Amino acid sequence: MITVIPDTPDHVAAFKASGEVTKEDFENLVLPHVEAKANAFDELNYLLLLNTDVDNFTFGAWIQDLLLGLKNLTKWNRIAIVTDQKGVQNFTDIFSVLMPGEVKSYPCSDLANALFWCANGNEKDD
Repeated sequence: MITVIPDTPDHVAAFKASGEVTKEDFENLVLPHVEAKANAFDELNYLLLLNTDVDNFTFGAWIQDLLLGLKNLTKWNRIAIVTDQKGVQNFTDIFSVLMPGEVKSYPCSDLANALFWCANGNEKDD
């Protein structure tokens, strides 16, 4: 299931994935939400808190995720993937060289900093 993370800046599309993630999660929630943000702000700042194993994404969810990436390709500005899964963090870091805009991975304990970076382009000063 994917839910919108509440209380985030208006120009950030922020989601939390938990349990099984399906094609319908993307079609009914993620795609319309991302489309609205991209149209309203002419750029896309996206955060995904991955609170489930990637094995819990159905095949249809992976296809929809791929389509999401391609649909607004020129509008991607910042993408933050928040997870404690080292394999996903490594993939995100490698994938970042292929995507327009900036892409970073963060551990779950650093969610606040990931959201701050996604919204502002820099990290919090501690």
